[in-house]
Amino acid sequence: MNVSRWPSPILKTFAVVLAGIAVNNVVLQPSASSEIPAIASRQRAEKKSFTDSEIVEGFFKTAFGAEYHLAGRVDRIRKYDMPVRVFADGVGRPDRKAQLAKVVADIGRRVQHLDIAMAPTSDDANVIVNLVRDRDLSRTITSLYGSERAKEIRTSLDPQCLSGFRKNEQFEIEHSDVILTYDSSDFTFLDCAYEELLQSLGPINDTSSVPWTMFNDNVSMGFFDVYDQYILNLLYDPRIKAGMTVQEVKAVLPEVLADVRAWVKNVNNLPE
Repeated sequence: MNVSRWPSPILKTFAVVLAGIAVNNVVLQPSASSEIPAIASRQRAEKKSFTDSEIVEGFFKTAFGAEYHLAGRVDRIRKYDMPVRVFADGVGRPDRKAQLAKVVADIGRRVQHLDIAMAPTSDDANVIVNLVRDRDLSRTITSLYGSERAKEIRTSLDPQCLSGFRKNEQFEIEHSDVILTYDSSDFTFLDCAYEELLQSLGPINDTSSVPWTMFNDNVSMGFFDVYDQYILNLLYDPRIKAGMTVQEVKAVLPEVLADVRAWVKNVNNLPE
């Protein structure tokens, strides 16, 4: 990717937020995930029933804060306030691009108020997914963030894949970049694709204290689990706005959560 897509935080008022992950968490459509035993077994064991307090805890711990950030405040809601269009940038491996398109479609089906789809060209996209070889991961990080920042990222996160976004002064995300290694296993590729794409939409903070979320480096699921569907649907409800503080979100959260519960229940055919 062209480095000019990521302005220096010293020169711009935009904030860039990054997230790195370990080997876990992806999401597949049921028909595709059943072909990967490690994903299918996790789906069978998935916890699908949560109290309001369990959902709210995970939402606040992932939607606020940041595992690693370069500039700007991280105590506000960050999200896209426009359609999200994703472009896969990289040569070869059409199979990985097809898998990525399935991931994007799956996210779009499960998050009610998020308009997300693949884009035909990079000019039409505000999320660029860089598909690179594992041996080129470090070089790609350096090309995007410069040698000094890249060293900090590698030291702080030791990422296997990476996502970051640029937001404006209203905390609206304007552009995201995702780096995925295409020569990893199917499970690892999809795990990275789901987590990094979802984090590039706003819930950028990892947490080790919530055992049900893919935004926990100690958790490996391999699919867009019910718990994280709650988090993304809360974030993209129109009543949760970019720039909101914790207290502002708390004021509207009860009614939002009730509607989100109904949506997640319906889209996943959950029992009463």
